[in-house]
Amino acid sequence: MTTTLYRFTNDLRLTDNAALAQAASLSDTLICVYCVNPGWFRMGRYQSRPLGEHRWRFLYQSLRDLDRHLEALGQRLLVLFDQPEASLRRLCSALNVDLLLQSHPSCFDELTEWDRLEFPGVHKRLIWTHTLFTPDHLPFPVEQLPSYFTAFRKEVEPLTVPDTLSPPGRLLPPPPLTLPFSDWNQLPDASRGGSDLSGGSEGAAARLDYYFSTRLPHSYKATRNALQGGDNSTGFSPWLANGALSPRQISTALYQYETRHGASESSRWIYVELLWREYFHWYAYKQGSQLFQFRGIKTQPPLTTFYPARFRKWTQGSTPSPLVNACMNELRETGWLSNRGRQLAASYLVNELGVDWRYGAAWFEQQLVDYDPAANWGNWQYIAGVGADPRGGRHFDIEWQGRQYDPDGQYVQRWTDNQPALPLDSVDCADWPISLDGNQRRE
Repeated sequence: MTTTLYRFTNDLRLTDNAALAQAASLSDTLICVYCVNPGWFRMGRYQSRPLGEHRWRFLYQSLRDLDRHLEALGQRLLVLFDQPEASLRRLCSALNVDLLLQSHPSCFDELTEWDRLEFPGVHKRLIWTHTLFTPDHLPFPVEQLPSYFTAFRKEVEPLTVPDTLSPPGRLLPPPPLTLPFSDWNQLPDASRGGSDLSGGSEGAAARLDYYFSTRLPHSYKATRNALQGGDNSTGFSPWLANGALSPRQISTALYQYETRHGASESSRWIYVELLWREYFHWYAYKQGSQLFQFRGIKTQPPLTTFYPARFRKWTQGSTPSPLVNACMNELRETGWLSNRGRQLAASYLVNELGVDWRYGAAWFEQQLVDYDPAANWGNWQYIAGVGADPRGGRHFDIEWQGRQYDPDGQYVQRWTDNQPALPLDSVDCADWPISLDGNQRRE
């Protein structure tokens, strides 16, 4: 008789979930749990929180959606609001758990946390669910991951993506739970946040069905760099980030679309973007803690530091750049920012403001409803010149970008109300005050 504790993490779905399928097949008794860490809501080292209001609202909706789908199969989702190590230890002990199983993480922090989950008599197992391929599918050992995306793409693009798995027809019922382990009412308020997305697999399925029922895939490459417009991108990333949608589900839907309507350079570019995500996940897995280090994978650190006032102006959308201000205001108010907007805001923080890129990455972690640690920190390293970029970083001409992507100024007007540009600094290098016209103040 085997009692399995299945811990949901970045796989908040029943469809195409190999880890959940294996947990059910190996078990006589199954317990499904999700750990909400109180530390996610506290200020971290980079003046931001790991989980902001937008993503928490979306995550809470996703958990509720998952609980409803589990209940339809005779299961329920236990939600534990505590440090995972402490709460899972108590649960394993109280319910005589034999096996702890979860989706295989890509990033250092999650892998380190998994290593700490050592409980007497409990075996552990990780199953890959969050990537298109598993290590066995890749044509090279992960340790030999190509240094740049282009080389990775050439080797991986010809591979056949494994089929998606159907949702389980039934799940073993959980044991009688009379202990007060799970209490949804203990969770922080999830009513705030400006995102109007619907978290969970039902919202993901609706977006998937809508997008591939239109001709939008045939214009994706031409519109993906637009600063605004709900259908300029595929819009899958929020559900993809927390696993309410799997990359294989997207790949399958794309294949079915191209079978019906024919493939184009534009529709193929959707798959290229999936491969970019794939690369960042294997890159994160290979690099470990270097994904979060100031110098990244390089031998020399970037020539930036931390200017508190500049960073604050960047987060508040009050820099000298109206376009960057618009991007940061949209991000702060909605939890969303276009791919082009993210690149512009990141380049401005690093190259114009000279601020340590990790503060920007952490701010995006707090604000983005579709935050994915591998993609977020990998992209920030890319911009800062300390990651997998053969060009050694990306420096965008903000004025040119504005003329190219917001020629009529509609985006800036929508998110800034034509506020006047403010000077970059209020003090000089010796901390003497600077007036608004850029001159030193004199009494």
